[in-house]
Amino acid sequence: MSILALASNTLIGTPASGNLEYNGQFFGTDSNASRAQLQRIVLATAVASTSGVAIDFTGIPAWVKRITVMLQGVSTSGTSFPQIQIGSGSFSTSGYVSAANYSIGAGQFTSATTGFVLEPSGGATAGNLRSGSVIFTLINSNTWVSQGIIYSSSLAFTVMSSGASPALGGALDRIRLTTVGGTETFDAGTVNIIYEG
Repeated sequence: MSILALASNTLIGTPASGNLEYNGQFFGTDSNASRAQLQRIVLATAVASTSGVAIDFTGIPAWVKRITVMLQGVSTSGTSFPQIQIGSGSFSTSGYVSAANYSIGAGQFTSATTGFVLEPSGGATAGNLRSGSVIFTLINSNTWVSQGIIYSSSLAFTVMSSGASPALGGALDRIRLTTVGGTETFDAGTVNIIYEG
C-alpha cells in the first residue's frame, strides 16, 4: 500500500490548498508537520415530526462511525413505544437487543427486539412530548450500539435508553424514528441527526 505524504507547510483548513479528502475524511498536516485525520461532522436537515408514521434519514455515507439522533418536543397520536431502526439498503426490523427505563418508585422497564426502544410503558401516551438525544456508535463491521437520555413530559423526568443492533448486511445508510406498533402518527416536534466519521 502506498502512502501520500503532505508537505509540512500544508496547514489544515476547510478547505485549503494541499489538503486531501478521501472517502469523506479530510487529511492534512499541522504546523508541527504532524499528519492528522480530521473528523467530519455533518448536521442533516431537521424534519418536522408533525405527520406520518415514520421519520427517515437516508443517504448516510459509508464512512460514518457515530450518529446522534435528536428529538425536540416529539409527540405521537397513540400509546405505542417510540423506537429507532437502522439499516443498509432497507430497515432492519428484528434482532435488536434494547431497553428503556426510569427509576422512580417501582420504576418502569421496557425491552424491544424490533428497534432501539426510547421509552418505557409509563411514558407511552398520546401527546407525550419527548426531547433529548440518542447516540449510535459502530462497534464492529456492521453492528451498532446505542445510549441515550430522553426527557418525557408525561413522566416528568429522564428516560435511559440503550441497546445493540443486529449485524447489518452492509454499511449503515439509513436511520428511522417510528413506533413499535408502526401505525401511530407523529403530531408535534422536530427530529434531526448529526453523523461523524
